[in-house]
Amino acid sequence: MSDRRAVPPGYSRISHPGVDVVALATVAPVMEEVLRAGTLYQYGEHHPRARMLAGRGIAYAVPLPDGGASVVIRHSRHGGLLAPITGDRFLGRTRAPRELDVALRLARSGVPTPEVVAYATYTSGGMVRRADVATREVPDSRDLATALADDPAPADKRALLAATARLLGLLAAAGARHPDLNLKNVLIAHDPNGDLEALVLDVDRVWFDEPGSPRVAAANLRRFNRSARKLHRVRAIDIEEDDLLWLAAAADDIAETIV
Repeated sequence: MSDRRAVPPGYSRISHPGVDVVALATVAPVMEEVLRAGTLYQYGEHHPRARMLAGRGIAYAVPLPDGGASVVIRHSRHGGLLAPITGDRFLGRTRAPRELDVALRLARSGVPTPEVVAYATYTSGGMVRRADVATREVPDSRDLATALADDPAPADKRALLAATARLLGLLAAAGARHPDLNLKNVLIAHDPNGDLEALVLDVDRVWFDEPGSPRVAAANLRRFNRSARKLHRVRAIDIEEDDLLWLAAAADDIAETIV
């Protein structure tokens, strides 16, 4: 069973026996070459210029064959208590098509998140499928946990928190609830003006409530704070209760301004 839903504007579908690929129209021609490696993930895994990135599983940052886009390729896996059992197997549709839809909706709402360049799903017996997702690599970026672990100067730390507060405010304004909004899922980079910007990662399980919903703001903040307190306790990451109070107030102000 493949996902034959309509392809979003600007994307194209490429189908092979047992394989369904949806990619930006601009990179669709090179996907044929990518698939010669077997799967999208295998292309990344075996690329001579691959850079390994740690997360829920190993991801690979690689250039596409045309030498243009640099992407981060990851293999989709379940999280949570059942992860050791379910692993990378999804019944029917995987989460990859939804991740593309969510990423596009977030972008339309002004929430920064890496662009989904392509996804591929593969038959794995019966109605079970596996999936890979490639997102555009954000240059000179690092997650918030890493940035705070580097013991930034007070002014730099406040800039990191301000960028994160803006992201939280934008998510609340869009009504976007992220069930796993931890410090590793906040990517810190620079916008075109050179200012710090925070992007949200792992958006496949994001769901949408009413824009500006206080429920969304509170839920996202609870999840973020739980992660921050754990990392402060376990890894001595420099984020204190006063920082979290400031972050919450700043995020509320931003959400109210946007809505």
